[in-house]
Amino acid sequence: LYRAAGSPAVENAENPFKDVNEGDYFYDAVLWAVENKITSGIADDEFGAYAVTNRAQAVTFLWRYKGQPTSTATNNFSDVVAGEWYEAPINWAVENKITFGMDDGTFGIGGNCNRAQAVTFLYRAIAE
Repeated sequence: LYRAAGSPAVENAENPFKDVNEGDYFYDAVLWAVENKITSGIADDEFGAYAVTNRAQAVTFLWRYKGQPTSTATNNFSDVVAGEWYEAPINWAVENKITFGMDDGTFGIGGNCNRAQAVTFLYRAIAE
């Protein structure tokens, strides 16, 4: 997302994370994502730099990147709980054909977002 945005300069370079260090290849991207409210990390002082992203998190990052647009869609995924933090991003992703869920009728909330899924989500969300 940072590269898709043109790798912009970070305005507020304050780093609250103990697991993100200047010189890390992802340093500017993380600070940019925090600054733009795409993510806040997994704790106040931890980004989770080497943690695996799940499908709900990946779609939420994209939704926030796009400005948290509203959606009139509802989904029929058996594992999406109404009112949870991921419901609006998933509804938006379904409405915009970014995802169609898993073959078993679930979204795969806690499932790892593998590289193929990540690149597909990215392409569908930001390709013109």
